[in-house]
Amino acid sequence: MKENGWLALTYNAFFLTFIVAPLAVVMLVAFTDKGFISMPFDGASFRWFHAIIENGDIVAAFWLSVRLAFAAATIGVLLAVPAALAIARYRFPGRAALTSFFLSPMMIPAVVLGIAFLRFLSLLHLSGSFWSLVAAHVIIVLPYALRLALSSAVGLDRDAERAALSCGASRFTAFRRVVLPMIRTGVAGGWVLSFIQSFDELTMTIFVATPGTTTLPVAMYNQIAQTIDPLVASVSAVLIVGTVLLMILLDRMVGLDRILIGEAR
Repeated sequence: MKENGWLALTYNAFFLTFIVAPLAVVMLVAFTDKGFISMPFDGASFRWFHAIIENGDIVAAFWLSVRLAFAAATIGVLLAVPAALAIARYRFPGRAALTSFFLSPMMIPAVVLGIAFLRFLSLLHLSGSFWSLVAAHVIIVLPYALRLALSSAVGLDRDAERAALSCGASRFTAFRRVVLPMIRTGVAGGWVLSFIQSFDELTMTIFVATPGTTTLPVAMYNQIAQTIDPLVASVSAVLIVGTVLLMILLDRMVGLDRILIGEAR
C-alpha cells in the first residue's frame, strides 16, 4: 500500500487541527475562574462545573432531553424497521415515492419544519406537551433510522426466515429470532444516530418547546442569549467528554464500524 506523502500528511494535520481546535478552546474556557468568557485566563477553576449542578434549569433540561431522545429514537426505530423490510422486500407502485416521503424530513429546512409543527400543534391544541415534542422529534429522526435499517435489509437472504416458517414458527417468532438478529447492526446504528439527532436538535425545537418542555440545546441557547458567563462552555465540556467516553465504550463493546455502517468485525 502506498504511504501518504508529506503534502497529504500536512493536509490531514491542518484538517484535524481545524476540527479539534474549537473543541479544545471550549474545554479551556470551561475552566476559567472569571465570571465571563475569557481566554486565556489567569487561573483554572472548577467554578462553572459546580454551577451546572446548582443550576436546576440546566439539569432538568438535560434529563428532559435524555427522555425525549430515548423516546423519539425508540419509536422511530419501531416505525423504521417494518418500513425498511417492506421497501427492501417488495416491488409495488409508488415504492420510490414512499421512500422519498419517509426521507423527506432530511431535505426540509429545520426552520420550515419548526413553523409547520408549531402551526399544526396549535391547531390541534396539543402544543406544550412532552408527547407532542416526541411526535415532532420522531419525524425528524425517522429518516436516520430508516436509512440504516434499509441498508441492512437490502439483499437480506430470506432462506433462514423461510426455514423457520416451514418448521412451524410464527411470523413474529421468525422475525424476532431470525430476521431481527440479521439486521441488528443497522437497527442499533439507526437508534444511536436517532438518539444523537434528537438530543442535539435545536432549530426546530425552539418553535415547539415551551417553558415546561425546554430541552438542553434550547436551555443553552437561552443562556447564551441572556448572559455571557462560561456556564454553557462547562456544559459543552461535560457533553464532549461524555460523548468521547460513550464512543470508546461502544467501540470496545460492539465496534463503531458495526453500529454506524453495519460492517462485520
